[in-house]
Amino acid sequence: MIVLKGIAAASGISIGPAYKIGREEFSIPQEPIKPEEIPIQIQLFEEALITTRKEITELQKRIASDMGQDEAQIFDAHLLVLEDRMLIEEVITRLKKEHMSVAYIFAGVLKKYIDVFSRIEDEYLKERITDINDVGRRILRNILGKEQKLFQNLKERVIVVAHDLSPSDTAAMHKQMVSAFVTDIGGKTSHTAIMAKSLEIPAVVGLGEVTAKIKTGDALIVDGSMGMVIVNPDEETLAIYQQEERKLRGVTEKYLSVKDLPSVTADGKKINVAANIELPEEIPSVKLHGGQGIGLYRTEFFYMNRKDFPSEEEQFMAYRYVAEHMKPHSVIIRTLDLGGDKFLSHLEMPKDMQPFLGWRAIRFCLTRPDLFKIQLRAILRASAYGKLKLMYPMISGVEELVQANAVLEGCRQELKKEGVPFDENIEVGAMIEVPSAAMTADLLAKEADFFSIGTNDLIQYSLAVDRTNEKVAYLYEPAHPAVLRMLKNVIDVAHSNNIWVGMCGEMASEETFALFLIGLGLDEFSIPPQAIPQIKYIIRSVSITEARKIAEEALTLSTAKAVESFMEARIKEIVR
Repeated sequence: MIVLKGIAAASGISIGPAYKIGREEFSIPQEPIKPEEIPIQIQLFEEALITTRKEITELQKRIASDMGQDEAQIFDAHLLVLEDRMLIEEVITRLKKEHMSVAYIFAGVLKKYIDVFSRIEDEYLKERITDINDVGRRILRNILGKEQKLFQNLKERVIVVAHDLSPSDTAAMHKQMVSAFVTDIGGKTSHTAIMAKSLEIPAVVGLGEVTAKIKTGDALIVDGSMGMVIVNPDEETLAIYQQEERKLRGVTEKYLSVKDLPSVTADGKKINVAANIELPEEIPSVKLHGGQGIGLYRTEFFYMNRKDFPSEEEQFMAYRYVAEHMKPHSVIIRTLDLGGDKFLSHLEMPKDMQPFLGWRAIRFCLTRPDLFKIQLRAILRASAYGKLKLMYPMISGVEELVQANAVLEGCRQELKKEGVPFDENIEVGAMIEVPSAAMTADLLAKEADFFSIGTNDLIQYSLAVDRTNEKVAYLYEPAHPAVLRMLKNVIDVAHSNNIWVGMCGEMASEETFALFLIGLGLDEFSIPPQAIPQIKYIIRSVSITEARKIAEEALTLSTAKAVESFMEARIKEIVR
């Protein structure tokens, strides 16, 4: 028996045989071509690019529908590689100069790009190697006319063992016979880890040389919660984990049993559990998992991977569709949140040294009122067809909120003059995801109808941690006392000003913090659809009095580890 320790990427336990996959290697010989063959080779290359774009776009749509838009967005970087004029021109130039097959030329250019990125010190940019390699291999396969069939012929459920898995590899596992996966490299915030959570299968990454220690057919236990892999376990260990796996399966079934019940605490307090979405196609998943509305409708997808800007009519139709299909529940539309890790190739946005701190979100919208007004008019028009609300991202102070509301008021007046109906009482909220907003929440509450806490950014800004940088990712701690105190202040201030508070960041979907957030008085959890039954079950398992005591005690603890240990113990007592 061998016990290997890595990074816990997706929780759960899986027991089964190993299925080891190697790195895909292309053997491309130096194949000279005649000058008259160059146009044919260029056409082959261009057709491969078109086919690859079609494959990725279809994959995005499928993943958005099945797993969620966060996961589908991972492939935005792949599409940008396909638009890289420097790469395309270099392939064509070398093809004309060297008179070699386009497959050989492209493989050489791809290797050069990967070598360049591997030497960059910036960890975020280094992570793009996986994206370049993934899309590059897709293009090569299409040039060579090859198909990749990694998991289609599996006859039993297996645990995948690999050096690394690209986003395409991980997406290919969806609905296949894969119960877990483990990799040599990767971190908690890697694309692979994000996909594993959405697939709802256990995963352990960053194991070092796991591929050297495991062969296909070895019996494995993957403990995704502890970041542990046990190879060829003895009978006693196997029996313990089999019992634990049965327990976890029972817990999941328990969660699903309440998905269609009201989300009220044991003493009758209603707490809304809504969903985060980006595409209208995700609505069936929201309903299937018992979602009581949409607490975050991201709108960036309208602007991504296109060469023009979306019209008012296009946006209106999409917002109207969601409003009508979620009746009688509410839908909160977040205005355009470009910048940071989401950007447009056709917009002349400056290359910020610190993109998360740069020209983005509400800052971008206020300096481009032409685009902002189109979106606000579309939202207002759609509000006549359902219960719509809107919120502004990355508000850092009262001035921004007042300016944004002034633009909104201008749109209201225009629509009135035009005789276009809209909900004149539409609620308007501010996202609290910048420390300055959290610290001036009392001032913002006078200008907003509600708050929505975006914990992903709030935590990284408060703790000075770039969550995409593996070297400091361990410092990204939602349970940090500073974060907990900030959340308490925001919720207390909001309630004292008679406005409600939701949370749409990742922290809201983690069971570890659910009791704490209930105890603070959070009014709405907005989370991925798959997490709704679990959070609803926890809400129904505790009284407000009990949850408040838990929150109060958690706020007295001095370290994140102490908070997490305390909260995990309470969850086991109350929920399991």
